[in-house]
Amino acid sequence: MVSLKKIGINQFQLERLPGMKAEAMVYIKPEMVNQVSQDLSLSQLAEAAMLPGVISPVVGMPDIHQGFGLPIGGVMATNGLISAGAVGMDINCGVRLLSTNLEYEAKLFSSEALRTIIHIIERTIPIGLGQERKSLPSKVTLEGVVSGGAKFLVQQGYGSKEDLESIEENGRMDEARYEALSKIALKRSEKEIGTLGSGNHFIEIQKIDEVIDQTTAQAWGLRQNQICLMIHCGSRALGHQTCMDYTTLFWRAKEKYHLEIPRKGLAAVPIDSPEGKDYFGAMAGAVNYAFANRHLIMSELERVLTDFFKAKGIKVEFRLIYDLAHNIAKWETHRVMENGKWKMDKVLIHRKGATRALPAGHPQNPAKYQVTGHPAIVPGSMGTPSYILLGLPKAQETWFSVNHGSGRAMSRTMAKRTISEAEFKKTMGEVVYNLPFEKIADEAPSAYKNIEDVVDTLVEAGITKKVVKLKPLAVVKGD
Repeated sequence: MVSLKKIGINQFQLERLPGMKAEAMVYIKPEMVNQVSQDLSLSQLAEAAMLPGVISPVVGMPDIHQGFGLPIGGVMATNGLISAGAVGMDINCGVRLLSTNLEYEAKLFSSEALRTIIHIIERTIPIGLGQERKSLPSKVTLEGVVSGGAKFLVQQGYGSKEDLESIEENGRMDEARYEALSKIALKRSEKEIGTLGSGNHFIEIQKIDEVIDQTTAQAWGLRQNQICLMIHCGSRALGHQTCMDYTTLFWRAKEKYHLEIPRKGLAAVPIDSPEGKDYFGAMAGAVNYAFANRHLIMSELERVLTDFFKAKGIKVEFRLIYDLAHNIAKWETHRVMENGKWKMDKVLIHRKGATRALPAGHPQNPAKYQVTGHPAIVPGSMGTPSYILLGLPKAQETWFSVNHGSGRAMSRTMAKRTISEAEFKKTMGEVVYNLPFEKIADEAPSAYKNIEDVVDTLVEAGITKKVVKLKPLAVVKGD
């Protein structure tokens, strides 16, 4: 067990273990310490701080839990070392939020109506583990998606140029290299573009249940009782295979570069090495694939709802609020300490299960969010609320990062073994869902940390503030 020392509001520093080259800290409420100590997440955070070239501090988010290499809910900055495991298996797993012109009405969004909608969604969008399309959509190619991301899809007639302004990296990382992806990775993902996947990935119909920051919400076009759509998925098999390919390659290369790496899950190489350049290009390709994946799902989801409400004489309008990545490595400019003095420097940020949250006026904000800061979307677990947050200037302490969700409180195996169907139905309440209990027991709300505690952790610490709270009405999951 790694010892913790409280150093601020909901802020704990990990004890300095032998081999740690940087400080490590975690943001959790005091009452969450025991829960976090039940798995290896804090040890993984400490091991990440042992990597050569890592910059203080390595940071754990309130939703931290054990992962592969860097814990899920971890943020790490380096001055040139890149780790595939510190990005993770599902490269650019992320969330996209759309608003609509619809307002919640009990009759319009009855359980019967919601069930009809989610059944149409299931028939339209391939959902579940390993699900593929019979063929790629019109004008869509795998190389185009990998190289061009959401921008490529817009060029093919899916969505609009305005959408790109509301996507992290404008929907495309320029560094993507198609040839850096393995043949296995490309083959596995060829027909998965525009598919949801399984696990904690979802499509959710929500209503804005509470507006907390009226000024910011109004600037973002969000209002009480507004119907919104949330999409959570990533790069499917492409990201998974790429992480496995390059983790193995990096682990073999550690002697070549004389690197001391604590474990295979954190295998890393210099980013300017041939292996590092190849991984960065492959990772960027998977990032683009994921942006395009969510973009295509959005396009088809809009079509489903347009047709459904047209039959009722209602015209639906959609607006992309924001799309952001959870698992990614990219160059950013941050304040770092060097020789006892602060300076602005370009560093490689690894976010694994963490969301970027730039405050108002930050130069790296998208142009449309320069005045307010961009939305940071934090989904709850199935059946629980989600939040839209805003990063504050103090977020520089976390490399301008916040948690990406509520975070698992128990393993999938334990959830299936201990959560009863009665408990599941009680915690889901009136939320409509598409799969039987036995297929989604491991996604039950009680398998996750309390979203209110997780969100309040960083709010109380002065890292973020709440803008709106979203209540789920219906959720589509894959098995």
